[in-house]
Amino acid sequence: MDGRITAAELVNQDGKPVANTVAPDGASWSASEPLGYGKTYTAKLTLQGAAGAPVVQESTFSTVDPENQTYVSMNPLDGETVGVGQPLAFYFSENAPAPDKAKAEEAIRIQTEPAVEGAFYWFDDREVHWRPQEYWKPGTKITINADVYGKDLGNGSWGEKSRNATITIGDAVVLRADGSSHTMSVEVNGATRRTMPVSLGKPAWPSNNGVHVVTEHHATKIMDSSSYGLDVDDGGYRTEVKWAVRISNGGEFLHAAPWSVAQQGSSNVSHGCINMSDANAKWVYDLLKKGDVVEITNSGGPNLRSWDGFGDWQVPWAEWTAGNR
Repeated sequence: MDGRITAAELVNQDGKPVANTVAPDGASWSASEPLGYGKTYTAKLTLQGAAGAPVVQESTFSTVDPENQTYVSMNPLDGETVGVGQPLAFYFSENAPAPDKAKAEEAIRIQTEPAVEGAFYWFDDREVHWRPQEYWKPGTKITINADVYGKDLGNGSWGEKSRNATITIGDAVVLRADGSSHTMSVEVNGATRRTMPVSLGKPAWPSNNGVHVVTEHHATKIMDSSSYGLDVDDGGYRTEVKWAVRISNGGEFLHAAPWSVAQQGSSNVSHGCINMSDANAKWVYDLLKKGDVVEITNSGGPNLRSWDGFGDWQVPWAEWTAGNR
């Protein structure tokens, strides 16, 4: 048709106008806001040809009404400042079929300033993480647009709600705990701030080697060995500790352990945690934020599993970029 759209009106089934935009060349138009699922709309377009009077065309259409909608949760959340080890994690709810992984990745847009190469890696059918090859650079700004609403994510699953977030990477805080020297160094932006005596897991319950990421803080916490299979009657414990910082879902924490101060710096006597004095534990607790890094070496134990907490950095980059799809 030798003509163009000069005006467009769009109303919903209640007769309320819906914002829309006509393209500058008049060849197309589009709604300027998301349309609802299972709704009916009426569009009225004014068309102007090369000659003659304008023509008005009216049409009615309905949007898809999907039976299964999945909600996407994310970690971290909008506005948070996190450490250099923090991966970007996305979780698709279980009230709908698991999405097609390629379609889910296409719907999640991640931009960084400065630009950094990153990739998705699936931990199961509903959980996918994104991270760069190396730790984040301090000061990086991350913009996330999980643009899933109105999207067919595959397998009969549609996005329930889009989500946006802006994340900031804070100071580079890296703790290095050595099970052979029984010490832990604390680095902030590459400079060592403190080195302290610690006690890691004893041979029967060794700490995991590898890169751990801080996930939680507890000023006081009940440490219960039965949570990982060791009853109190079998040599376990149920003890309240102070200044506890979680670094794995398997029960590894940094925390105050005044009862092991004599062993800190000389032997490993914990059940997998990193024991410190009250003063050192409080200082570490106040310093650390979500996403900071704790690297454990020479523990005598196994390597941290990638799925335990945020063990993402345990996955080699070549394997990570393959996506585990």
